[in-house]
Amino acid sequence: MTPTIAVANLWKVFGPKPDRVVGSPLADLPRAELRARTGCLAAVRDVSFDVEPGEVFVVMGLSGSGKSTLVRCLTRLIEPTSGEISIDGEPVRAMNAKRLRELRRSRVAMVFQHFGLLPHRHVLDNVAYGLEIQGVGRAERHRRAGEMLGLVGLDGHEHQYPDQLSGGMQQRVGLARALATDPAVLLFDEPFSALDPLIRRDMQAEVKRLHAEVGKTLVFITHDLAEALTLGDRIAVLRDGELVQVGTPEQLVGAPADDYVADFVRDVPRADVLTLRWIMREPADGELCEDQPLSHDTVIRDAVPRVLRAAHPVPVVDGTRRLGVIDADQLLPALISHHRQVPA
Repeated sequence: MTPTIAVANLWKVFGPKPDRVVGSPLADLPRAELRARTGCLAAVRDVSFDVEPGEVFVVMGLSGSGKSTLVRCLTRLIEPTSGEISIDGEPVRAMNAKRLRELRRSRVAMVFQHFGLLPHRHVLDNVAYGLEIQGVGRAERHRRAGEMLGLVGLDGHEHQYPDQLSGGMQQRVGLARALATDPAVLLFDEPFSALDPLIRRDMQAEVKRLHAEVGKTLVFITHDLAEALTLGDRIAVLRDGELVQVGTPEQLVGAPADDYVADFVRDVPRADVLTLRWIMREPADGELCEDQPLSHDTVIRDAVPRVLRAAHPVPVVDGTRRLGVIDADQLLPALISHHRQVPA
């Protein structure tokens, strides 16, 4: 299956003569030294990844890690210095200006932290704006915009102005506007970071619900690990523009690639993320087991009642194939929360 997005050896270097950095010994310099010697900043450094159709792919990292630059390179809102980007198999860097406009209008939509709503237009016309740019007639674009407002739970707000809505409602309008053109891909650049925590949680749930309903391919940028773990099918961790690890939430928590990732996930309750495959064991010879098995992809915490009630170890299976067994001796250590280290 062709990836929806394919990125290969992508570089974005800001500064004088950025082309001289890529492919030269300068490319191996730490970020600070490169800047001191050349005046250039390597915001994205030799990044490669694929995003599969229908996947929620999260890019996370601290401020300055290059994640927002990366997502803007995907549609050339920022022009890459080097590397390849394909969307549905079509090379983005080879697109002329007309084809690039078509890509941004029809196939890929972006949702930003700052909603960018037009203050002089009603909510309905804000949602319909992308369709208007496409030349869709007024009646049809209002019909489609109304459907999208219903999808994001804003029925009855069609004729209000943006400043009459709360921050969370404005972000829903932005989400409806992005969905209205029926793009194949949605790019989210820290869209909820300015919202209050409770509203932010509601919007995360909304994105999950909408993804389940409409099945778009999502690339989601965040600096928040909890948000990444909540939303991502897979997560890419960036540090100083470099890709440190790409994996499922379970892989990041269970097998961090290095100390940087391990530090990121150290306070994540492992039992809320890891599944039974991480802690199951081989059955002993002649050991009695329960009749009703548990699936290998059961989250550890969800298995607690079943395992603790069982008189014997519980089989762990993948379909009809037995992989191992689980009992309290494996379960309980995984339930012990990691405590925060307190500086001496």
